[in-house]
Amino acid sequence: MEFGPHLMLAMLEGLVQASVLTLTALGLSLVFGVMRVVNVAHGEFFMLGAVFSWWITQAVGASPALGFIAALLLAPLLVGLIAALADWLVLRRIEYDPERTIVATIGLLYIIQQLTLMSFGPDARPVPPPFNSRIALPWFEWGEGGLSLYWPWGLSITSYKLFVILAAPAVLAALWLVMARSRLGLVLRATRIDGEIARTFAIPVEKVYALVFGIGAALAALGAVLVVPIQQAHYLMGGDPLLLSFIVVIIGGLGSLRGTVLAAVLIGMSDGIISVFFTPTLAKIIATLLVAMVLVFRPEGLFGERRA
Repeated sequence: MEFGPHLMLAMLEGLVQASVLTLTALGLSLVFGVMRVVNVAHGEFFMLGAVFSWWITQAVGASPALGFIAALLLAPLLVGLIAALADWLVLRRIEYDPERTIVATIGLLYIIQQLTLMSFGPDARPVPPPFNSRIALPWFEWGEGGLSLYWPWGLSITSYKLFVILAAPAVLAALWLVMARSRLGLVLRATRIDGEIARTFAIPVEKVYALVFGIGAALAALGAVLVVPIQQAHYLMGGDPLLLSFIVVIIGGLGSLRGTVLAAVLIGMSDGIISVFFTPTLAKIIATLLVAMVLVFRPEGLFGERRA
C-alpha cells in the first residue's frame, strides 16, 4: 500500500482512539471542573464499564447486537451508580478535601481492581461487535490526467469502528445541550462557580457532587463499552485510559470541556498515527513531553483559566 492510503488508515485508527479518549477525559474534566477534586480511580470506572459490558452480553446471550444495546444502556448506568455510592460513602465523609481525595481515590482504585480480579478473573475476554462488515474507502490521487478517484486494495474500515467515530460527537452534542440549555446544566454551572453561594440558593451541593461524580464515571464506562468490541475486557485495562485522560485534561486545561475535547482529538490522533507508523511507546513518550512543555510554558493548560 502506498503512503497516502496508509496514512489515511492510520488517521482513521487515530479517530477511533480520539473518540473513546474524548468521552473518558470529559468525565475526568467534568468532575474536576465542578467538584475541584482529582479522581485517580477514573481509569477503574473505565475498566468496570468494559467488564460489565462483557457480563451483560453474556447474560443476554442472544444476538451480539441485542447484547451490545443492553450493555450500552446498562453498563454506564451501573458504573455511575457505583461512583455515586462511592462519593456518598467516601468523598463526602472527607469533605472533598483535595489532598485526602487523591489518597481516597487511590484506595478506591485498588479496591475496585482487586474485587474485579476476584470476580472476573485474570484473563482478557472479548465482546463481539454488534456489526462488523468492512467498508471500502476511496482514495483521491492527483496524476497527469488530473484528480482521479480509485479504491486501493486493502483500504477499508469496519462498520463498527465507523460507528465509534460517529458516536462520540453525538454524545458530545447531547452533553452540550444538557450543560447549556437545561436546568440541570444551570445548577452544575452555578455549583462550579461557587458552591457556597449555590447553597444559599437552596441548591443541594452534596447531591450535585454525587451526580457529577456518577456522570463522570458513566462517561468513562460509555467509552469502555464502545471500545471493548475492539479491545478485550481485562481487569488491568484502566491504566492507559487514566494516563491519557490526565494528559488530555492537563493540556486542554483542568475543568475546560472545550479544551478537553480539542486535546483529546490531538492526543488520540497523534497516538493512533504514531502507533501505526512507529510504536505505541513512542506515542506515549511524545504525549508526556508535550505535557511537560505545557506545564512549563502554560501551567493552566491551553484553554484553562489563567490565575492572577
